[in-house]
Amino acid sequence: MKKLNKYITIAFIAAATLVFPGCKHYYDLDVNPNYVPDPPLSVMLTTATYKAGINSYNVGSAVAPYVQYIANPTASAASDTYQQVDFTGTWDALYFAMADVTDMKTKAIAQNSSEYIGVADVLLSYQLSLVNDLWGAAPFSDAFNPKQLFPKYDSEQTVYATSLSLINEAITQLTKTDAVIKLVGTSDFIHAGSRIAWLKTAYALKARLLNKVSKTATYDPAAVLTALSSSYASNADDAGMASFPLNNPWANVATANAGNSLGGWLSEQLIDAMNGTTYGIVDPRLRKLTDSTVNKVYIGTTNGAGNKGPANNTVKDECYVSISSPWTSKTSPLLLVTYAETKFIEAEANLRINTTASRLTAYTAYLAGINANMDKLQVPPAAIVLATGLPNPRMAYMTNASVGAAALTLDLIFKEKYIATYLNPEAWNDARRYDYKYKDFTLPVNAVLTDFIRRLAYPPAERSKNGANVPPPVPLTDRIFWDK
Repeated sequence: MKKLNKYITIAFIAAATLVFPGCKHYYDLDVNPNYVPDPPLSVMLTTATYKAGINSYNVGSAVAPYVQYIANPTASAASDTYQQVDFTGTWDALYFAMADVTDMKTKAIAQNSSEYIGVADVLLSYQLSLVNDLWGAAPFSDAFNPKQLFPKYDSEQTVYATSLSLINEAITQLTKTDAVIKLVGTSDFIHAGSRIAWLKTAYALKARLLNKVSKTATYDPAAVLTALSSSYASNADDAGMASFPLNNPWANVATANAGNSLGGWLSEQLIDAMNGTTYGIVDPRLRKLTDSTVNKVYIGTTNGAGNKGPANNTVKDECYVSISSPWTSKTSPLLLVTYAETKFIEAEANLRINTTASRLTAYTAYLAGINANMDKLQVPPAAIVLATGLPNPRMAYMTNASVGAAALTLDLIFKEKYIATYLNPEAWNDARRYDYKYKDFTLPVNAVLTDFIRRLAYPPAERSKNGANVPPPVPLTDRIFWDK
């Protein structure tokens, strides 16, 4: 990922909130004073890439309690205990974004720009897959038809297949080199106008989609590896959006917490997985994700039980999202997909092939994924020796029996990928594929369900507007098709 401006201009703020004509969300009927009748593709690209990054945050923050990255400081909070939460804002943000991308694609087709078509397909696939992962069945095939106010719902399998088809179309378009209109670097907040970078991201997202169906009969690990072979080669390829009106929204959470607003507390599950409690080894990435407490230790909040106290949450005696972290600072990118994730996908696919050669390849990819994530978090390289003469913490971690075991298992891959996908929406997909089998991972205290949550309830606003087409309610323990 190539970074653009750390702080965006007034012109960008206006561009990112413009309303275009055409295929808006099927209930977006209000007249907007910022309406632009015929925006150029470059302006549409700005809006599209900005919103994709923000939606990575929107969905990541929605599911963070379910994978126990985040815990509410209040006991029995709805987000922690699997109560139904109204995610209308998340649903609308995804559909508004896809509507904008659909407009961009329509114009790109009319202007014969394979590069813009390809980027549009990537962004549509990415955000449609987020909808699919959260809710399952969803409107898409006629969702952006301005004459259709009550679009039908495509089945869970159809939405997934559409996401995959869009990615394949993106690869076809981005492979072309003769676009009449090229991407504009300053308007692209994810890959700075690089067609090659977008092509790599398309392949990375294809590998993710193909790996997601690991529980199904259609899973093909060889196809996963084929997609990966054309994807990322280093952290520099990561797809992330780092242009904000002010700050990365996670940094806003951290700043607000510092002012005692009490959001963004880190879960005991995450902290204990890294502070030596669960696995007997301190993960050097912990101090790169959060700050120690006032007592100079790392303690998490128990999901469903609230802060441990006794200081009523104002003394900072438990850990929370840190503004000093390379992951959640003011200028940190909102990451869609990373090189580290692709290495863990590679490790998993090779391990599932399960030959002598593939197991060796899996182990190499597994180690590469850990090291890539440590590099991203600016953990000093293992070759460095501290002034005390002690081994570098990174070396100690990588050579520990609970991490660097040559007899690689899926448990190790999922354990390490859980850390590497911190705050990313994909973490919930992995938790469900893995059946939440992380060591010492338990149901939240005061959970209203008897099993782990598997999906979200459709937003009340959607039921009130399109109730005839919304699928009937099912338990939140009901599994989406790729999770069965």
